[in-house]
Formats: sequence, structure tokens, C-alpha cells
Amino acid sequence: MMSPTLHVPGQDQIRRAPKVLLHDHLDGGLRPGTIVDLALASGYDGLPETEPDKLGIWFREAADSGSLERYLETFAHTCAVMQTRDALVRVAAECAEDLAADGVVYAEVRYAPEQHLEAGLTLEEVVEAVNEGFRKGEQRARLDGHRIRMGALLTAMRHAARSLEIAELANRYRDQGVVGFDIAGAEAGFPPTRHLDAFEYLKRENNHFTIHAGEAFGLPSIWQALQWCGADRLGHGVRIIDDIEVAEDGGVKLGRLASYVRDKRIPLELCPTSNLQTGAAASYADHPIGLLRKLHFRATVNTDNRLMSGTSMSNEFEKLTETFGYTLDDMQWFTVNAMKSAFIPFDERLAMINDVIKPGYAELKSEWLFEQTAATSVPSSSAG
Repeated sequence: MMSPTLHVPGQDQIRRAPKVLLHDHLDGGLRPGTIVDLALASGYDGLPETEPDKLGIWFREAADSGSLERYLETFAHTCAVMQTRDALVRVAAECAEDLAADGVVYAEVRYAPEQHLEAGLTLEEVVEAVNEGFRKGEQRARLDGHRIRMGALLTAMRHAARSLEIAELANRYRDQGVVGFDIAGAEAGFPPTRHLDAFEYLKRENNHFTIHAGEAFGLPSIWQALQWCGADRLGHGVRIIDDIEVAEDGGVKLGRLASYVRDKRIPLELCPTSNLQTGAAASYADHPIGLLRKLHFRATVNTDNRLMSGTSMSNEFEKLTETFGYTLDDMQWFTVNAMKSAFIPFDERLAMINDVIKPGYAELKSEWLFEQTAATSVPSSSAG
């Protein structure tokens, strides 16, 4: 009989497995039907499609260009319909519900408050609306039999000049559901060092932050994010592969930056499907996550933008199990990595690992074992 540790999970088990999500954009995960509703309510007439199914297809095709800059253009439509308190509450609540239904038990979802001010909201009102939506979504998920804990990451746009202001906002709301800070947007031409005052402020306040780095831009982006800015995690970080040499005989040599990232256990917020769309990887089989897993980097699996990528956490793991033959043990390894790297207190992370994640995977493994036992049992025949 096959050992349960070698079992490659099917779709149903992947969906039911507890998952942890660290890199997901609120404005990249709207339901197409919600976009249509909110556009109608707000008078926004710029949508390329007004039928939800066609609109969802449009987003995926528009994002599937191989260019990060083109990928980011799709957000003009989602941000356009997220300009009121009610819209933000609805989008945040649905985000929590959708993730919980997909088996996500803990999620840190990021958004840029500065992109939701066109209808007169203040930065504080944006944060409070999203927080309210997350709490509503958590409650609705519980009523549906799912448990999820949502945390918010406040993002500053790297091409703008409000990063210190957003960092201060994140610090003010750190005990009200905001767990950290991020910078995002096009990497080329906008290095993280432009925002040193924000990062220095957060370090003085003992607060957490991640930085989008090593996605469209290479090793210098990662180096700056870590050594100049002091990032706790790397948003994507997939280009760390450029500092790893693989010889023809399979031998591997890590450069000094890659060694530092691995030795310091710096979390990589890897987003396989998104990376394919933006050209950071050519295929799932070529995605660096396979090698990074073998080398025991602190790799995590994430969605990035569920609408634009037409994906979910379950879909990401399905692609990885199909490509690399990952087992429930591998899924648990990625999930524990993510929970260890979350921006909540240590005792709360430990409780999630020991009381939610490990028991969840143990149940799936035992379920499979009993199914195999029943399938291979041969009933004894009685003599007449």
C-alpha cells in the first residue's frame, strides 16, 4: 500500500485543505458580477464588457500579456468602482467569503488606500470601510461553516510620494486589523529606496512590512528591498533564481544574495500563475518554485490577483501538484511556511499551525489512508 505521505491530493482534498495566503490584492480579486453592479450604481461607463462572464474573460485575457505594466492597467476598472464606503465594504466582505470557501484559514490582503479617494473618502474612511468588510466576511463565512481570519496590508504606490503617510496610517490602525505595510506598482524605474523614510519609520515603530521586489526587475530590486530597506518578506522575489546556478550534473551553487535569503529564512511570496502572465516564468514546470522548494527556501504559495489570473489558492496548488507531483506533505510545508511568516504575534501563529493547519492535514491524510484500506480489503467468503 502507498504511504499517505506519498499521496498526491485531488481537487476536493486540495480545496478542503487549510491554506494560508500572504499575497493577494483586494482590487485584483473582485467578482465580475460585483464589478458590473458597482459600475451601474456609481455611473462608471468604462467597462469593456457588462456581462459578468464576458467581463471575467476580458480581465484574464487582458492580463495575460507577458508584461507587468500591461497587467497593472487592468486595475483601472476595479479601482474605478471601489470609491465609496459601501463598495469597499462589499468588496472586502466578498473577498473574505470567497477565500474562506476555498479553504483559506488565514489571509493578509493588501490594497492602496490612496487609490480610493476619488469620491471624497479620506484615507481613514477607506481603511475603516475595508476593515468593516473583512469582519462582515469573516462572520458570513462562519455561518457557512468556514473559518477565516483576515488581516490587511496597507500599500503605497511606488511611483507616488505618499509612502510615509500610508506607513503612518498602517501604524495607527495596527491594532484594528491592519497587520503591515507594502509598496507596489511597476518596479522598473521606481526602486524601493525611493521610500526609505517610510521604511525607517516603520522600523522605529517595530512594525512589519513587505516589499514587491524581484518580479519584473531582478536581483538589484531584491538586494535593495532587503539590505537598504529591511523588508521582512519579499513580494514575489521570484528572480532570486538568477543568483542560483544549476550545473549539468544537477549540482547547485547559490550566490551570496540567494544564500542570504535562504539562511535568513526570508519569506518569498511566490505567485505562480501571475508570474506566468507577467513573463517572470515561462511555464509552471519552469517556475523557480520547484527548485526553491528542493533547496528549502522559505517559499510560500499565493494568488496575487484572483480576478486577473482567473485563479484561487486551490487552483495554484492544483497546478503545482500536477506539475511537480506535490503531496499533502508538500502542501502542509508551504502552508506552515506562510503561517510562520504572517504579520501577527508569534503565539497566534503557533496556535494556527498547531490547532488548525496540522490537524487539518492530518485529517486529510487519515481520510485517504482509510479509503485505501477499504479499497484493498477483500471480504472473506463463507463456505456453504
